[in-house]
Amino acid sequence: MAEIAVFEVKEYMVILRQLEMMDFNGTKIMLRAIVRCHGDEYTLDVNFLDADSPFPQPAFNQEEKKGHMFMPYQHLPIFVDLLRNEKPIFAHLRGDKPEWTSITTTKEPVGEGEISHR
Repeated sequence: MAEIAVFEVKEYMVILRQLEMMDFNGTKIMLRAIVRCHGDEYTLDVNFLDADSPFPQPAFNQEEKKGHMFMPYQHLPIFVDLLRNEKPIFAHLRGDKPEWTSITTTKEPVGEGEISHR
């Protein structure tokens, strides 16, 4: 059975770090922040990494109902803007095609409640 889960993000939490050196599935990453996106059953941790950090492939642990994806730290304000200003937001966890792990909005009319891009 394919490891795929799609869930609506209902709550989120921002965790800022000075710079945490961390092992993620054998890759030494330089973690600066985490945005933990919660649904009813599933969670997606969007890990924001230092520019000098290697970026691992996204991952989904179906047993734990938890996914991980990795973005540059400089994208943190844009990502938090998206969570604050758009609804609904969906997380797509893909164990079969990890590179397709994503956060999405639904279709909306052009100019309707757009987020600001700083």
